[in-house]
Amino acid sequence: MIANQQFYASMRTNWAVQTGIGEVVLDADDDSAMPAELRNWLVNLRLLHGVPFANIVADTELLPAEELGVRGGSIRWFYLDRRWTDAIVQGALSVGTVNSDDRIQLTNNYPAIREELDDEERNVRRHAGASRRSARSGDDASGTAGPITGFLLRSSAVSGWPGLHVRAFDVDPAEGDDALFADDDPRRIRLLRLERLAPAVLLCLFDGVPKVVHIEEPRQGIQFGFEFEDTGLQRGATLRPRDVETFEYVDGEVIDVPFRVGTSGVVDIRRLAADLARVTNTDTVGDGGDTTIEGLDSAEYAQQLIRFPWRQVFGDVDNERISVVFTPTVGFARQAETFSDFDFETVQIADTRGVIRNGGV
Repeated sequence: MIANQQFYASMRTNWAVQTGIGEVVLDADDDSAMPAELRNWLVNLRLLHGVPFANIVADTELLPAEELGVRGGSIRWFYLDRRWTDAIVQGALSVGTVNSDDRIQLTNNYPAIREELDDEERNVRRHAGASRRSARSGDDASGTAGPITGFLLRSSAVSGWPGLHVRAFDVDPAEGDDALFADDDPRRIRLLRLERLAPAVLLCLFDGVPKVVHIEEPRQGIQFGFEFEDTGLQRGATLRPRDVETFEYVDGEVIDVPFRVGTSGVVDIRRLAADLARVTNTDTVGDGGDTTIEGLDSAEYAQQLIRFPWRQVFGDVDNERISVVFTPTVGFARQAETFSDFDFETVQIADTRGVIRNGGV
């Protein structure tokens, strides 16, 4: 142990000098293979802190942005390759080695280093007062870290709601997708990292492989709103009225939200109230026949406009038809129509070098 402490004290000093961060304060981790500050830094490195985005996503087309008039953005799911994170940790530790003896000692000590990193990784984002988790406890006493999975989300929802809630479960909850779940629910998988890498890009890492993942708008307040529609040429909004007795949506009723003339995006609340009053069971004053604004009082009006946080659920879908999963976007008939006027006989390949004569493609 003394030899290890001397080695890491020397390696830590060399690493501080070569990286230009200055002197590193020694600690009293007598029972560990490395100093605490170095261990925490390496754990963050394994969770991709400080790794350039270009090394995570090779091409921006792999995470496309939202198209005009199309909502949803893009989400990509992945596993974290342990061999890749081992390589980046070994590369960082190699900065502190200056001769062959240092490299040999680092190689001999790396199994103990990785074991400590596996333990510390399980305690990232641990709540205050919660007991520490170990890779050598519980059902899996092998001492090796389990898989890390995650997703990258690129959407205007990330920038519109910076406090998005993410929950992952190791089973499909029997309560259903709309149920509420406690923070200490034993079925939930711990989040190792949840961070916005850009205004509209969210990175999330899980300590395991989830069966179901919930992404939900924050529940910190009450909001009013409509269903926004954007075709690229025209923007609008719709509203589904609610029954005041059951608070359920009225079947078959959809109201086009009116806007004031000459003012972009300003709702005409009087016309909207009149449209709502015409719908049966949306007010308690009359029976939907009152076409004046007095047909709905302020509480009923608020009840119609209130919007609960949206929740997107990702998970396995049982018995999904193949025609739903794989839907062609361009049919053969469309392609045949596109190339119906193309004269392929004018294209002649002169030789094997691909020189095109008498026409072009």
